[in-house]
Amino acid sequence: MSIIKKLQWRYATKKFDSSKSLSKSQLTTLKEAFNLTALSYGLQILKLVIVENKEVREDLVKIAFGQRQVVDASHLLVLCVQNEINGDNVEEHFETIKAIRDTPDAILSPFKNELKSTIENMSADKKLSWVTKQAYIALGNLMTVCAVEGIDSCPMEGFIPSELDKILQLDQHGLSSVLLLPVGFRAEDDIFSTFKKVRLPVSKTIIEL
Repeated sequence: MSIIKKLQWRYATKKFDSSKSLSKSQLTTLKEAFNLTALSYGLQILKLVIVENKEVREDLVKIAFGQRQVVDASHLLVLCVQNEINGDNVEEHFETIKAIRDTPDAILSPFKNELKSTIENMSADKKLSWVTKQAYIALGNLMTVCAVEGIDSCPMEGFIPSELDKILQLDQHGLSSVLLLPVGFRAEDDIFSTFKKVRLPVSKTIIEL
């Protein structure tokens, strides 16, 4: 199946088959895909929380406005942002570059220092806006990988982040939730899976100069 056919197959799954679960290999693929997401400056300032426990997820249904996908899916992926972003994140990133590529400090230091200054001079609101945008990049990446791997998913903004953070105790990890992505396999009786995809023709959405 071509990548376009797989993207046509994908839809925001409304009803998951709760009896089906992702294999260990499929879950590993999603973890690796998240870790390989293209992010601003290469800084990995997002975290992915994977919730498999059904009892915990039952507690999330109410704060997800009754959307059963959060519990009926095989796993619930929670895309989170770090509450604190500072020069330490930059230092860690460049130490990782140095360890993997053996790049000399003389080459790394100018860019590192410039990036530290940029981040440390950002307001808290600007940092939040910036890192939140990165979470959407990761979401899109995960959704595409799911389609390629034949995994159903449903991107969700419809939940109360502060309440979810309390239930999952994300503050203990210095995190705040931004987006949800239940993943698993569509139920046979999910009528939405049979609907034709509604999109404008490419001629109306693409401008070539």
